[in-house]
Amino acid sequence: MRSLRLCGEHIIRDTIYMPWQQLKINTSPDHTDTLSDALTEFGASAVTCMDSADDPIYEPPIGTTPFWQHTTVTGLFPAEIDVDDIIRQIGLKLGRDIVSSWAVEQLEDQVWEKTWMEHFEPMKFGDNLWICPSWKAIPDPDAVNLMLDPGLAFGTGTHPTTALCLEALSRRNLKGSQIIDYGCGSGILAIAGVLLGANHAWCIDNDPQALQATQDNARKNAVNEKIQLSLADLTSESEAEFKANLLIANILAKPLTELAAHFANLLNDDADIILSGILEQQEQEIVQAYKPWFDINRVSQSGEWLCIEGRRKKQAQG
Repeated sequence: MRSLRLCGEHIIRDTIYMPWQQLKINTSPDHTDTLSDALTEFGASAVTCMDSADDPIYEPPIGTTPFWQHTTVTGLFPAEIDVDDIIRQIGLKLGRDIVSSWAVEQLEDQVWEKTWMEHFEPMKFGDNLWICPSWKAIPDPDAVNLMLDPGLAFGTGTHPTTALCLEALSRRNLKGSQIIDYGCGSGILAIAGVLLGANHAWCIDNDPQALQATQDNARKNAVNEKIQLSLADLTSESEAEFKANLLIANILAKPLTELAAHFANLLNDDADIILSGILEQQEQEIVQAYKPWFDINRVSQSGEWLCIEGRRKKQAQG
């Protein structure tokens, strides 16, 4: 499995027909951030970091963004840029050893914004929920249509964990509900919940960019008055000012396990929970962690990823 994460991004907004080149530099975790910053400083239009070996990271500690042991940092430059000069400048700034292993890949001419946009199509979840990019026609004007354009924050509906959560939301009667989206990313799950009938959604994340993306997407869908944002450590117990009817958390198994008791405290009796970001081999770990407070009533799967749904027990311990 190869893993990709953005470590710094300048989205190309202008529709320009031009050739580009990718400068790829192999490095170690100790130098990834400084190398990414240097590529941006010397004119890269976008910088990405990719696992250059089969070494995926599934369970980073909460609040951390670790890199792989063997990372390829890639800078996107216009074709006319002298890459040898970029390498020379980075070598002078950071040391020649930092740029001892590098390569250049030429990319054919194309309209980059158009190419980027063509990859995203409207997606349907359940019977009546659509996620629609703004540049595409809405397939069903009478359905629940969430307008969402890809951006910096995680959550467009294309990843299996997000899709599983959207399917779970689409099956529910959310009319009048109070919901919590814990680790909200782009806000896609909270906004979907409100569009499906929830009265209010509390969106919690420890990434300011995620909250900004959530706010922007809520405004785009005219639900910003029903969305409340909280920048908080994901282990904090000070976020909720109300007891919710539904909590959604699309994060990872380790933090989900650590947060089980806290999630129980945020919910009314008989409230529901939707958990994802769980690999199939982690199912029993999650079920056992939530067993004191929740009855697990559904497990859905897409590829290697699971979505676990449960209901808060009455008068449960905690």
